[in-house]
Amino acid sequence: MDILAPVILFVYNRPKHTKKTLEALEKSIGASESNIYIYSDGAKNGEEIEHVNAVRALIREPWDFKSIHIIERSKNLGLATNIIKGVTEVISKHGRAIILEDDLEISEFGLQYFNDALTCYEEDEQVMEISGYMYPVQHAEQLPESFFFRVANSWGWATWDRAWKHFEADIDKLTTDFSKADIKRFSIDHSENFWKQVKQFKAGKINSWAIRWYLSIFKQNGLALYPRTSMIQNIGTDGSGTHSDADLAYKVTLATQKVTQFPKEIAEHKEAYESIKYFYKTRKGSFAKRVIRYLRKHWNKR
Repeated sequence: MDILAPVILFVYNRPKHTKKTLEALEKSIGASESNIYIYSDGAKNGEEIEHVNAVRALIREPWDFKSIHIIERSKNLGLATNIIKGVTEVISKHGRAIILEDDLEISEFGLQYFNDALTCYEEDEQVMEISGYMYPVQHAEQLPESFFFRVANSWGWATWDRAWKHFEADIDKLTTDFSKADIKRFSIDHSENFWKQVKQFKAGKINSWAIRWYLSIFKQNGLALYPRTSMIQNIGTDGSGTHSDADLAYKVTLATQKVTQFPKEIAEHKEAYESIKYFYKTRKGSFAKRVIRYLRKHWNKR
């Protein structure tokens, strides 16, 4: 197995975001010794061709990685299919991988965190994901440097072939025996809309790989490792993305130091659970703040 996990980057039609993502990634410790696979999805229509081509020109620039493998899709697969196929291809070859999208800025210490955690929990079957993003919870300084939480996060993550083998694309298979108690646990005591996303997927309103990945982990009683201070900043929640809203509630300060301690006990951290649940419940803020976000979101779509 490679010393450092390969990085998979999924890009589409946002050259400015992609450039920022690559610039931050290039500066992350270990980048020059890391292999990177860049999956460029094809244009949905003629209007997108120019933007897709701009992104493809950008990723061909001489970035400072150990090697760069570019996979250009001849047609538009959509984010979900592109990610599922890409992760499966790379992880089956290398055994593990770090996954980013074109609107994620990584900390200087992000790759180091991912690789250290991947090595630390390589043999622990219950640990199924390493999350790079951490919510801006209150009193985060009271939490340990890293901890376990049940929810799989899609904003910069890593996993192993042993865990990804449990990914199930058929959402009906994943939810057929869900009880009310399961729904409550899955939705963090009904504090977040994860079950709503499941219903939207079944209704054909969304096509999310991430909700199916979380369901797959949940069915295995799996856990995700989180850092106390986020290793990832989402720079795409400005309304510019295919699957993003104009929302500043998730803005964080990136980690400026290495994570040195990982939990030995493989169990969900109770205080972290409560902190994140409180963030879920209160992140929308007051009615006035919700109106402002709504107006900003729809203004960006004009």
